[in-house]
Amino acid sequence: MNAAWVVFVREVTPTVRNPIGLLFTMAQPLVFLLLFGPLLSTVPGTGWQWFVPGILVMTGLFATAGAGWAVQTELAGGSMERVLVTPVSRSAILAGKTLKEVFSLAAQAVVIVLAALPLGFRLYPLNVLAGLVLLAVFGVGLGSLTIALAIVTRRQQGAFWGLHQFLLFPLVLLSGVLLPVETGPGWLAAVSRANPLTYLVEAERSLFAGEFWVASVFWAAVGAVATAGVGLAVGTRALRSATI
Repeated sequence: MNAAWVVFVREVTPTVRNPIGLLFTMAQPLVFLLLFGPLLSTVPGTGWQWFVPGILVMTGLFATAGAGWAVQTELAGGSMERVLVTPVSRSAILAGKTLKEVFSLAAQAVVIVLAALPLGFRLYPLNVLAGLVLLAVFGVGLGSLTIALAIVTRRQQGAFWGLHQFLLFPLVLLSGVLLPVETGPGWLAAVSRANPLTYLVEAERSLFAGEFWVASVFWAAVGAVATAGVGLAVGTRALRSATI
């Protein structure tokens, strides 16, 4: 745990000292929030309690993808080799790097929630906290998987973003993050039910609406823990092969 904390501090220090990059990453979700959020008032079954969780999930997905991009950059520049030759375990390196992205996600989430309050968003503090914890656990798993993808594609750097966008965008769009899939064709709703991200989005919306003890939260928690477990296992194994 101490080693993971050391890696986390190493990763997060440049962001804290120069937060301009973090501020820029907040621009996109804020644009979606401020420009598209008011339009949803005309869509049945939606509103700020519906839209804000979707924005946070979308932000979390793309924020944690930064873990893979950072590792790819370090691999290309050679700095990753200096980290790998240290006595720090691969799992601690992985945990520290993914926690840095979770930190960035938490900072963005706080700004988004605060920005939504004057617009009519109703805050349920404990539920929002539970939603952010759920999103963070899922983000650790997803960040670890993107690190594994960055290592696998380290000799073909252009393939990383191609594969990442190819896999992530369909999951995002089919999860109903921005628009309710229930109002679409029947086949779209059926495909959405096969998307694991859909259950995370539903759980976040239940929590942000003030509900807690509902089935969607339980199944999303199971999925988030499973994703974190699989991601950490796959990411650790990929880091062990990074020296080859």
